[in-house]
Amino acid sequence: MGKRYREKVEYSDIELIQGCSEGKSLPRELLYKRYFSYAMSISLRYTRDESEAMEIVNDSYLKVLEKLEDYDRSKPFKPWFGKIVVNSAIDAYRRNTRHNSTLSVIDIAETEEQEPDIESELSVSDILSLFSQLPEHYKVTFNLYEIEGYTHEEIGKMLRINTATSRSNLTRAKKLIRELYIKNFNPVKKSHEAI
Repeated sequence: MGKRYREKVEYSDIELIQGCSEGKSLPRELLYKRYFSYAMSISLRYTRDESEAMEIVNDSYLKVLEKLEDYDRSKPFKPWFGKIVVNSAIDAYRRNTRHNSTLSVIDIAETEEQEPDIESELSVSDILSLFSQLPEHYKVTFNLYEIEGYTHEEIGKMLRINTATSRSNLTRAKKLIRELYIKNFNPVKKSHEAI
């Protein structure tokens, strides 16, 4: 039975999941590799660095293997796995007693509420750099609401905070991103320098 995984080039998720359920090592390795980048991209949004993200990815994958009997095989695997990664990231966030912020609210000057013109030349690394400067609780709330689509009530339960705090964290996260953008890329200053 193990040879069947070596002979085939591409396997469906269901074939790999079946092999994982049977305890076969090659399907486990292939499933891990197939979804590694996806899991890492989620994890990096919730952490400060790649090593923390890697811990979340590995923890998530172990949870997947433990919970395969709970997976409804009539539904796509990727969203189910994504929820496990998000939940693992939230667990890691709650376990982290440091909760040190990388940026103080005081560090951001008050500016007009007008939205800055966003430069289309911003690279992914520029955007991630801005995002990484957010305090952890703002970053997590922003991710859960704006990217994952959770409600403030759901975020409150997940993070063990009240709904008003979740709303406030999101508002402040958006303001800080705007301020960081102006501070780091200063579109007004650049346009004056070009004259």
